[in-house]
Amino acid sequence: MSKLDVSDLGTILSLWAHPDDEGYGSGAIMARAADNGQRVVCVTATRGEMGSTDESRWPNGPELAAVRTAELAASLAVFGVTEHRWLDYPDGGCADVDADEAVSRVRAIIDEVRPDTILTFGPDGGTYHPDHITVSNWVSAATADSSVRVLHATNTPEWVAKMDAIVPRELVMMGEGELVSVPADECALYVLATGEELDRKVRGMLCMESQIGPLMALGGVETYREILAEEAYTDARS
Repeated sequence: MSKLDVSDLGTILSLWAHPDDEGYGSGAIMARAADNGQRVVCVTATRGEMGSTDESRWPNGPELAAVRTAELAASLAVFGVTEHRWLDYPDGGCADVDADEAVSRVRAIIDEVRPDTILTFGPDGGTYHPDHITVSNWVSAATADSSVRVLHATNTPEWVAKMDAIVPRELVMMGEGELVSVPADECALYVLATGEELDRKVRGMLCMESQIGPLMALGGVETYREILAEEAYTDARS
């Protein structure tokens, strides 16, 4: 059983690297919290301008940045999230950003929002994406002397097995490590979206038209739903 319920999270700061990271990792959580009347603030480090899945339709660069900016706004609206901040760092270049400046900006947002809980990547970045890992490092540094609860996104072994069965590793992984997994009953927070809650998460992610093509092509809507159902987190300090 989950040790935490979404209602226990208080004010949530959801901090990620690219538009769509927040939806995959916390769409159901953010929507449930927003419905509860909890404050939810989302922060995105980059506009995802180098993440084209089809350059004939969405060329990398400013054009894709504009597309993904609009996609994120539409997706967050589905989740009921009305507060968002951009850091506007370069997609694929977070590791090259001055770390002190980035940590200072993250800390300033934390001071402004005063969250009870921060949702973000774990040290592995989920997929070993350098931007993901860097964002996780920024949050760790910005909260080192803080009492705010930091939860790191993870996966269960069952989810990893499901992904391995349908998705080639090279499609999602940007490092040689294995996908990190934690049993659901050992997670600090575990949400399994079903029914209307899952329908809503799917609607939110379908707003990300420029990004979902490869995953949708592998198994269609039903397989995509299965991938989206789970949101799992560990406590960064445990």
